[in-house]
Amino acid sequence: MKTFLLTIFASLLSLAANACPACEKQQPKVLQGISHGAGPQSNWDYVLVWATVILVVLCFFFSIKWLTRPGEKSKDHIKRTVLDF
Repeated sequence: MKTFLLTIFASLLSLAANACPACEKQQPKVLQGISHGAGPQSNWDYVLVWATVILVVLCFFFSIKWLTRPGEKSKDHIKRTVLDF
């Protein structure tokens, strides 16, 4: 677990090191050093991005949940082919 957290931390640090100066000037203070290109055009951009993040996290959670603990009890259900692989 420590290795995973250190990897995430190191990758986040490298993102800040890779942003170019021209892009940093266009970004709001929160995103400086993280993203490239033009900054958000309005507050709706933040709403859309966070809605997408929530949707992706929910889809990922439910796909893992239903893959590991399918509600079907029969041994010949198609989900068992993935679990028995």
